[in-house]
Amino acid sequence: MSVFDPKQRNTLGGQIGIALYRVSQAIDFLLRERAKTMRLSPAQIQALLFLKYARPSVRTIGGLAERLRVTYATSSGIADALERKRLLRRVASPADRRVTTLGLTPKGAGKAALLEDVLDEIEAVVNDLPAAEQAALLRATQAVARRLQSAGYVRIYEMCWGCQFFRKDAHPDDPGGPHHCAFVDAPLPEPNTYFECPDFVPTES
Repeated sequence: MSVFDPKQRNTLGGQIGIALYRVSQAIDFLLRERAKTMRLSPAQIQALLFLKYARPSVRTIGGLAERLRVTYATSSGIADALERKRLLRRVASPADRRVTTLGLTPKGAGKAALLEDVLDEIEAVVNDLPAAEQAALLRATQAVARRLQSAGYVRIYEMCWGCQFFRKDAHPDDPGGPHHCAFVDAPLPEPNTYFECPDFVPTES
């Protein structure tokens, strides 16, 4: 049975599956249209957003490859293209000179700022739903995303607040940061808690 075959799309799960597929098509369309106007590829757009919002320590070629679910070589090619456009710069990590980190140039930061509204159409449609339906949709889509993450199909990035590894105000007098990340067992500065992290694990509800 295939949900793509209208004659076979007779289960609730199948109907929801095809509905999510159509939403993904809409998001892909929005990214491609924005890419045309900005003379960027959809992958380059996603890379700019990654570099703006991801935790600093994962802003590497390998981290970008994981975020976009592409090979290291493809990730390196995306970074090369952005570097040629002067939107990205490579800097040796102060912690390990063998590791090269990726950062946005001022021009790149400006481009990233122009991408903030790329999903506004999706948010507007959701906001038109009754509050109860929005809450139910949130719970359902988060549950689906967690199952897909467990299966290895997607990597969820979220900020520290709400993560099982986050320890708020664990050591308020530590100059390294008032909070603590139990995953890396290190102090956590307040600004870093607002970046997306690939090690995020939601707290039990």
